[in-house]
Amino acid sequence: MEQLTDLKAILHSKRANIYYLEKCRVMQKDGRVLYLTEDKDENRYWNIPIANTTVILLGTGTSITQAAVRMLASAGVLIGFSGGGGTPLLAGTEIEWLTPQSEYRPTEYVQGWLSFWFDEVQRLKVARRFQLLRIEYLQKVWTKDRDLKNEGFFIDDRDIQQAFSGYSSKIEQAGNVTELLLIEAQLTKNLYKSAISRTGQKDFVRDYNSTDSANAFLNHGNYLAYGLAASTLWVLGIPHGFAVMHGKTRRGALVFDVADLVKDALILPWAFICAKEKTSEQEFRQQILQKFTEHKALDFMFDTVKQISLQGGLP
Repeated sequence: MEQLTDLKAILHSKRANIYYLEKCRVMQKDGRVLYLTEDKDENRYWNIPIANTTVILLGTGTSITQAAVRMLASAGVLIGFSGGGGTPLLAGTEIEWLTPQSEYRPTEYVQGWLSFWFDEVQRLKVARRFQLLRIEYLQKVWTKDRDLKNEGFFIDDRDIQQAFSGYSSKIEQAGNVTELLLIEAQLTKNLYKSAISRTGQKDFVRDYNSTDSANAFLNHGNYLAYGLAASTLWVLGIPHGFAVMHGKTRRGALVFDVADLVKDALILPWAFICAKEKTSEQEFRQQILQKFTEHKALDFMFDTVKQISLQGGLP
């Protein structure tokens, strides 16, 4: 049996696993956390390496024991409840996320965050910084990702370069968050066009309620990014309500800000590519999780939030 002190030996930003489970029971057995699947002929137990896991999402037809929750909390694993396929996160209750209780999370990051958050001018500087870091990450990913290049996504293509044209200066000149959101939305719209031209999804219109593959994959991938963002903020001890971009009336708003750092770089192109290839939802999820690991998305979120907590809007 692992000693409880060893369960947090792996930093959250370095952990490899995110689990989505459905139609199973999660339990503690012999000092390990397992999930049980029931077949017609036999029951099967599968081990969850909790010390190397950041998030467990429980989908339809799942149950979990108190002993399992206790062990997951000891390892610092975030537990969430979701619908089928990992989306949507269940809303409207206080147990949307079960966060392991700990009084020993760091204080320096939340104190640093709050040191600028109540100053509107400083908060706007941080919002600009988020946007610039987001673009730097996208350009870095698209420059080196061979799989994207094989699908025709080249960072120096004319249409993609035009999408980025003047973006940094527009961000720096934005006078308020509303302007920033409009600039961000226009860039994403232009990137949609680039993805459509490379994958042939000509009838695509972004609609969160649509059931076509591209929209469904975008929704699904975004929720996976929200899981990474929620894990980052929980580990660093920063409440989700202290957003710099998204609505002040939404308690999860900072989750959306942090998730936006990687969504256009990773979720957007692969949602269209997988829609073109008619992959299953599970195959899409595996592809996204692989790309999260390959391009160190969780590391990038941690580094960004830490830097901004300690430096504010400074480059």
